[in-house]
Amino acid sequence: MKKSKFSLLNILEQYSVPIMFIIICAICIPLSGFSPNYLISEIVTRIGRNTFLILSLLIPIMAGMGLNFGMTLGAMAGEIGLILVADWQIWGIPGIILAMIISIPISILLGYICGRILNMAKGREMVTSYIISYFINGLYQLVVLYMMGSIIPIKHASIKLPRNYGIRNTVSLLNMRQHIDNFLSISIFGIKIPILTFLIIFLLCLFILWFKKTKLGQDMRAVGQDMEVARDAGIKVERTRIIAIIMSTIFAGFGMVLYLQNMGNLSTYSSHSQIGMFCIAALLVGGASVNKASIGNVFLGVILFHLMFIVAPQAGTKITGDSMIGEYFRVFISYGVITVALIMYETKKRNLKKKQGIALSLAQKEEETNNA
Repeated sequence: MKKSKFSLLNILEQYSVPIMFIIICAICIPLSGFSPNYLISEIVTRIGRNTFLILSLLIPIMAGMGLNFGMTLGAMAGEIGLILVADWQIWGIPGIILAMIISIPISILLGYICGRILNMAKGREMVTSYIISYFINGLYQLVVLYMMGSIIPIKHASIKLPRNYGIRNTVSLLNMRQHIDNFLSISIFGIKIPILTFLIIFLLCLFILWFKKTKLGQDMRAVGQDMEVARDAGIKVERTRIIAIIMSTIFAGFGMVLYLQNMGNLSTYSSHSQIGMFCIAALLVGGASVNKASIGNVFLGVILFHLMFIVAPQAGTKITGDSMIGEYFRVFISYGVITVALIMYETKKRNLKKKQGIALSLAQKEEETNNA
């Protein structure tokens, strides 16, 4: 009996965040008044839109670098690719593919810089990557606000500011809107299923599963478990960590292109600003932690987090008469989930150290008793 109680407590502790979100969604869904068909359709759309971005977070976690707030760097690389493609008027699927290709060298450069800095801040990767994203955001704005049109040639006046340099606040992507989503799409009970988008996500999932079994993937897992042991085993720890961040940044660039082609417009200066925060929050909602995450956590997190995003404003309107309450609630939840997850991680780490200290102390006393 005690054993089952203990295991139940373990389950509640391990999955406390997903359970909390299931309860919130169960309360908000009836209050929102949305039909099941509408909710399923919205969830399918958001799975296609956001999952690739969230999957890009898994590799740095595997390498022991925690939650990569620096994925925003990849998002900026994807946006630069889309701005250039929009200027060259290359639309549809060719334009989307070209934007991804353009983002790769930019992502590699930014990922390398980020990885080098994070190697200097071992143990503080998350807060460091968060600050790096603000720093690179400043450089990104310098490029798009002053260099594009003056140094980097931009031909089309429709995306330039009236002063003839700098990019407008919004760049229209209507000519490539949902081209990936609509290609090979099918409709089931009025719900559009974007087959090609899901196929791309599925291929990334397969790649991650395959990558874990490769030599480099095993090296990353070893580095994530213990850097010193990995170094003693002959693994180049710093190089491995840099590769993990570069891969995450490249995938984030691809994910941002997929995200924005679904939206159909690019907010030049703000599209990337909260993308890292919301992706990390969704991953944590799925039951992931700072040092452990799986593909299952990604999909569960996307469904629960975005279901809350859909129903919370309408439920807030029904309860309080003010839709802004729902907006505040979901922003509060997204930041709150990250805070709770970090507190739980730190608490578990300290408890583990305390248990290890007690075990070591008991072993020493036992050894002293045997010697006596």
